[in-house]
Amino acid sequence: MEKFIVSARKYRPQNFASVVGQQHITTTLKNAIHNNTLAHAFLFCGPRGVGKTTCARILAKTINCENLQEDGEACNECNSCRSFNDGVSLNIHELDAASNNSVEDIRELVTQIRFAPQEGKYKIYIIDEVHMLSSSAFNAFLKTLEEPPSYAKFILATTEKHKILPTILSRCQIFDFKRITNNDTVEHLQSIAEKEHINADKAALQLIANKSEGCMRDSLSLLDKIVSFTNAHLTYENTLEHLNLLDEDYYFKLIDAIQNQDMAEALLLFDQINRKGFEGDTVLNGFAECIRNLMVSKDPKAAQLLDVLEGMQSKYAETAKKVSLSYLVSALNVLADAEAGFRLARNKRLHVELCLIKLCYLQQALELAAGGDGSVVKKKELMAQ
Repeated sequence: MEKFIVSARKYRPQNFASVVGQQHITTTLKNAIHNNTLAHAFLFCGPRGVGKTTCARILAKTINCENLQEDGEACNECNSCRSFNDGVSLNIHELDAASNNSVEDIRELVTQIRFAPQEGKYKIYIIDEVHMLSSSAFNAFLKTLEEPPSYAKFILATTEKHKILPTILSRCQIFDFKRITNNDTVEHLQSIAEKEHINADKAALQLIANKSEGCMRDSLSLLDKIVSFTNAHLTYENTLEHLNLLDEDYYFKLIDAIQNQDMAEALLLFDQINRKGFEGDTVLNGFAECIRNLMVSKDPKAAQLLDVLEGMQSKYAETAKKVSLSYLVSALNVLADAEAGFRLARNKRLHVELCLIKLCYLQQALELAAGGDGSVVKKKELMAQ
């Protein structure tokens, strides 16, 4: 039986061109390598699972490549590249600062730096989760980081840049990684699905991308799980079920019931949702996002902010025409208050039902607050003169 390798490892980028969603960083690094203007220390920071450690490894391999390509990529054929790909390179050292964060670990690292590489141009030190180093370890590292030997390069990676000492930050060239967009994630998942002969609907992949929230590693882990669950046949319905997501149709039904001031229908819909096992805060959060999307859909200039499943844009635009902007703003405030108070509520079901009742009669409240000619009634003066 062939040994299974998770997609996050199997399809880990091996060169700058295959890194997803970080072109602003990969282009800068390739130009620096091509023009021989590499800094001695780099700090890669950003959210988890967006390619910081991957880019650090690619950079380490590329700057030691013996036959660098014209586009700034490693050749993958020289001795240095082959030893790196096989995991036996003596010039690249990785340190996990989460488990090696003492001053003794850093002093041992500083001692190793004194020895020049036996082969290749540089010795590269990749320190992951560098924010986990203790203050004394940071201080022991300062002098070496500021004035390293000509053959030493440092690549630091962290998810929490604010925890790093300013004296460390000032000695590094800082690269801020961004969350990967849903479109880039879906395209990457589609390419993997084709290679693995997975039958996946685009809507299912969009759900995975939304759930991963810009983290490519999470999206690949979710893909592996759902492939096992569905036997490599991903549809919108079975992906919804596996991810425990609520179908957006329920939110549109809730909006119709609320607009018709049909309190009974709204409560029955929430009962259906509740029976499916969804918690009240999930409903409040999802409904608030739906209201926000309706607000965005009302203005064509803001339509680019609408990040929903393919084919849903027209449904949002059509529904938005039926609801006034004042109602959407007020409804969003009601939902925000309900979501904030959900955790403290003793009867959580009643808390959500009360929110839905308020939304059903919110339109009446807005009409009462308006004058007969449609103008908003001005508030009385606070103090009589």
